[in-house]
Amino acid sequence: MRRGDRQPGIRGLWVPGVILALCAALIPLSSAARATEPLPLTEYFDNTAVSDDTSPGAADFDGSGASVSAQDLTAAGWTAGRTLTVQGARLTWPHRELGEPDNVRAAGQPVRLRGQGDALAFLVASTGGDDVSAAGTVSYTDGTQSSYWLTAPDWRKGPLATKAVALPHVNTPDGQLAEKARLYVVTVPIEQGRELDSVRLPYAADLHVFALSVRADPSGWTGSWAAPTSTYATVGPWTDRTLRLVVHTSAGGPRVRVRFDNTFASAPVRIGSATVAVQAAGATASGTPVPLTFQGAPGAELAAGAQSFSDPLDFTVPADTNLLVSFHLPGTVTAAPLHRLTQQRSYVSSPGDHTADGSPAPYTSTLATWPLLTGVDVGGGPGAVVVLGDSISDGQQSTLDANRRWPDVLADRLRAQSAVPRYGVLNQGIAANRVLTDRYPGDGVSTDSGGVSALHRLDRDVLAQASARTAIVFEGVNDLRTGASAEDVIDGLRELAERVRERGLRVLVATIGPCGGEARCTSVVDEQRVAVNTWIREEAAAGPDSDTGFDGTVDFDAALRDPAQPSRLLPAYDSGDHLHPGDAGLAALAGAVELGALVP
Repeated sequence: MRRGDRQPGIRGLWVPGVILALCAALIPLSSAARATEPLPLTEYFDNTAVSDDTSPGAADFDGSGASVSAQDLTAAGWTAGRTLTVQGARLTWPHRELGEPDNVRAAGQPVRLRGQGDALAFLVASTGGDDVSAAGTVSYTDGTQSSYWLTAPDWRKGPLATKAVALPHVNTPDGQLAEKARLYVVTVPIEQGRELDSVRLPYAADLHVFALSVRADPSGWTGSWAAPTSTYATVGPWTDRTLRLVVHTSAGGPRVRVRFDNTFASAPVRIGSATVAVQAAGATASGTPVPLTFQGAPGAELAAGAQSFSDPLDFTVPADTNLLVSFHLPGTVTAAPLHRLTQQRSYVSSPGDHTADGSPAPYTSTLATWPLLTGVDVGGGPGAVVVLGDSISDGQQSTLDANRRWPDVLADRLRAQSAVPRYGVLNQGIAANRVLTDRYPGDGVSTDSGGVSALHRLDRDVLAQASARTAIVFEGVNDLRTGASAEDVIDGLRELAERVRERGLRVLVATIGPCGGEARCTSVVDEQRVAVNTWIREEAAAGPDSDTGFDGTVDFDAALRDPAQPSRLLPAYDSGDHLHPGDAGLAALAGAVELGALVP
């Protein structure tokens, strides 16, 4: 995969004013764009994207008569007027009668939008056959402005790995096509702490905007635990079952909220009720589990591709503790988004809602994955360090139920000192993950749990995390083991760094550890690994003033290698497969992180 094939990331945030001026000079302003006063986005709607399957001619999204199926949207839970949360942003699907305009073609329109936050969120798609990128501006109430760069992937050809939702059909005047229609949520950074006044849309004829919002600043929260969605897989089937998932906190706090994600799904899923408790042992709660609510209700329906945060709950969450997050699935669930490798036993009940049961008696079987649940945040705190990694970060070969993944040990180190903030640590490692290419294709039920690429999941798994302060990127070995060149991996790492720093986060990169003796770690692969590490040590180590984009480095290769055979793991650290460190090696990784380097 080459650079042009990767995530259509939000590139070049601070676009020179000359680009905006050229756009204004080259593209005639519509009457709406010439409006002197910003208007609500819906006032500019001039295109109809959605049609009823029985009357597809009532819409023409792309100029050829093709459109999105209203029935498919309803089946996905994207009903008219419904507010959906994606990447932490609340966006409202247009409340329009079929045949009425439901989106605007971006032509420099000034949109009224008030609020403060860390990003703008656009619900978009392009219709030109290719990704469309263009610049816009944000105006603040204090009279200042900033620019942004927005990329909208094509609604029929864009990457499935980054879509918010994919629908199974495209409506045309000649009939319905069994072809995926895609919609995307794209976020762009804004100046935090400033009150927005308006947003001027880009000038791009084929860029369609359905909704726009300000993503609220999550500064009142610290991420304590997280797990990325690695696949959408067959489960159960579960009907009227309660799942009790065991997760380990890094930071503690006086309040808690949890996050459920229906990532990669094509249909909604209902959570009937949910509770949180401190684990005593196994499926046994310490005390009575405490109910969670969702906008005041005991449960929530997650539309395809959407997420739901529980309401803030006054509940003391201890640091370095196992929590039991229990949720009831009242319907039948045959497939679900999940994190495959957990190294942790969780539990499934016999039929019924057993979320409030502190006893282990109803929980009659174990579960080795984390379905639907993707995050636990605690109130207050200094924010979090986010680890973007592969199976070594995910804890493969670490001791079951012992929380000895290296990000867990890093959290232990942070809690044991007072020289730097005691950040939460969010482990966004996915076994078999790559920087450049997807393992899981991003849509549909699959047995591949290697996730979409780091480039494709960066926005969701790092940039949207609560109060993320610093990211550590520790990936690349799986790319090299499957034929990627050092040059390709370096290009991918540069892009990750660029996109993270555009959001104001600190970003560190780790050298790639040795894997000599593992079947695919040939001498050629090791040469490429050494080349990547040389670049990291000689160029990325130069810090933010270098052209790499990284703020610093962590030398995991030096921490793990055998001095007598530098292409191999130190025998005391080798789990036995010559690729993954065991518990001692994972502890060595955590020990190699300079804590002061984590501070922005």
